[in-house]
Amino acid sequence: MRALVKIWVDARRCGERLARDRSGLAATEFAFIVPLMLLMFFATVEISTWVAVDRKVTLVSRTLSDLVSQATSVTDKDLPNVFLASYGVLAPYPTDTAEATISEIYVNNAGVAKVQWSKLAKVAKSGNNKPVATIEVSSRKPGDTVTTLPDGLKVKDTYLILSEVNYQYTPAVGYFLAKTGVKLADASYTRPRQSLCVLYDTQICPTL
Repeated sequence: MRALVKIWVDARRCGERLARDRSGLAATEFAFIVPLMLLMFFATVEISTWVAVDRKVTLVSRTLSDLVSQATSVTDKDLPNVFLASYGVLAPYPTDTAEATISEIYVNNAGVAKVQWSKLAKVAKSGNNKPVATIEVSSRKPGDTVTTLPDGLKVKDTYLILSEVNYQYTPAVGYFLAKTGVKLADASYTRPRQSLCVLYDTQICPTL
């Protein structure tokens, strides 16, 4: 009987000491908190980078339309430099997934916006690892109607420079955004600064 009592007392004392022991509590809390902290850390980094890139896409769009609107005329030799200068805003993010289109729009007397000329550019790395812009055919053709023009800009017998930028943002982690990436886009309208229109391959302002 005394042996049983002794065992009971010893077991009770061990239980009390175990209840008061806090030596492993920090390690247990750390094991629970670390996954949550890592999740919050990577989510913050991923989303903040996404927001930063989206802001840069907006700046590229505004820079492109602003630079072209300050010219009185542009050629295929001028446009690559204009696109490269605009794409420089994206640094330090890659530019190989970016596409930009610059177009001139004429709003006729009926208030209809028509494309006068349009060019698309892509930027790639050359042999010496320097960015090179290539001018390509745009999906917007001369004479096409622009239906996205805000009503406030539909001033009759005026011209507008429209820049459109598309960028495929690929996340570094891919657990919080689509692994294939997120398509970012922005458009900007600017009126010609130095003349009625910005000439391209013509001597007079076109009115298609």
